[in-house]
Amino acid sequence: MAQVPNLDFSSFVAQKKAHHVGGGEGHDYTYISDRQTRATFQKMAPVEYAIAATVRMWKAFGRNQLLGQTVRVNERQFPRIHALNVQSAQTLGIATPTLYVGQNPNLNAGTFGTNDDSFIMVNGSLIDHFSDAEILDVLGHEHGHIQNNHVVYLTTLYMLTNVLNHYVWWFAYPATVALKAWSRRAEITCDRAGMLVVKDLNVSMRGLMKLALGSQKLYEELNVEAYLEQFEDGKTGIGRVSELMASHPYVPKRVQALKVFGETALYRKAAGFGEGGISMEECDKRVHDIIKVIT
Repeated sequence: MAQVPNLDFSSFVAQKKAHHVGGGEGHDYTYISDRQTRATFQKMAPVEYAIAATVRMWKAFGRNQLLGQTVRVNERQFPRIHALNVQSAQTLGIATPTLYVGQNPNLNAGTFGTNDDSFIMVNGSLIDHFSDAEILDVLGHEHGHIQNNHVVYLTTLYMLTNVLNHYVWWFAYPATVALKAWSRRAEITCDRAGMLVVKDLNVSMRGLMKLALGSQKLYEELNVEAYLEQFEDGKTGIGRVSELMASHPYVPKRVQALKVFGETALYRKAAGFGEGGISMEECDKRVHDIIKVIT
């Protein structure tokens, strides 16, 4: 079975390099475990083979398959959403990616393609449930995937899960396990990107909680502190092991991780809150303890 590395915090300071907007493998806000895991993929044959196959398949028909029933957003088509897309991209310092809205009842968005040719799809149901500030946070999250060169890995995981797994499961399984483990780390990176764009911890946390709830009638009654009690309750019990096969950390963990990021000097400065705050090294140590599945 494909393996992913354990997070080695003893070498964190020595290994971490400052990567700013427009860089390559990571940025100041990037979760170190996301970056380290991607670095190991080049040495893992199942993942490398899966990526090569996905790029070929994507260019052949994958893009058309996804875009067949969506609507492209631009200055003339949904200009309000287009403006949010531009605002988020400019905040992170990347080129504005093409954005599509598609019909899907799930509150979700995704980034697909390759690192050189990527686009974002947002489900129409999410637009209906989210405020403009929350949509901006979602777009910032997706733009974080692009900025951190996640796109080809995300597309590979999508194709392995939804296409190749039906035909060559024996080939897809090892790479799928490795990519899902990485994806849980990548989501932490991109939750931070969304928060850096919207600059409001409450908006970012509320958006995640809406994903878990899905009821417009109950949104106004959401209580963050009561919700985070689920994080404490979920630390024990064998059922938590099912998260090992999930592509995203459980939502209470993501909300808790965002609260920690909100304490960093990096975020406080970006949000205009002044000096002070914890280092990214300390943030990542605390987040590691939050999102790990097995203690």
